[in-house]
Amino acid sequence: MFDSFKRYSTSITIQDVEEITRLLGRKPRGLRAIAIRTASGQPAVLQVASLVENKPFPTLFWLVNPQLNRAIDQLEASGLIVQLQKKLDTEQTSQQQLADAHRAHIQLRWDLMTDDDRRRIQQLGFEQVFKERGIGGIQNFNRIRCLHTYYAAHLVSQNVIGKWLDARWQAEESE
Repeated sequence: MFDSFKRYSTSITIQDVEEITRLLGRKPRGLRAIAIRTASGQPAVLQVASLVENKPFPTLFWLVNPQLNRAIDQLEASGLIVQLQKKLDTEQTSQQQLADAHRAHIQLRWDLMTDDDRRRIQQLGFEQVFKERGIGGIQNFNRIRCLHTYYAAHLVSQNVIGKWLDARWQAEESE
């Protein structure tokens, strides 16, 4: 259904910034890297600075792929978040996997910060925020809020919500 995705560790080009600006409808703030590109090289997931204009930015990975965004918009509009939350509430293993993914995300975010970022976060008194909030800035690790942020994080480092979305799309393709 979707273009395959590749992890790239390339620098951001002027063309990338122009494409991201077009996709977002505005110039990106706090852009640090392109974490995931499509197989054709288009930005799909952005890595955003954890501190933007001296304020915590809750979303480390920002999904910008239009096809994925549209598909997830449709799923959210259909009430899928409520369905997935009910599923999560009944599956202890999935709850543990999601909590583990949040903790791994917290560590990854901290590891991706520069020493200057960490010092500034500590100076501003935000260190605890970054130690307690996981994917998408979520504090309650058993709540599902935004499928976009879970899926962006999933493309970088898999999580159970992203796996459920992948399974749903694969099932739709085989129908």
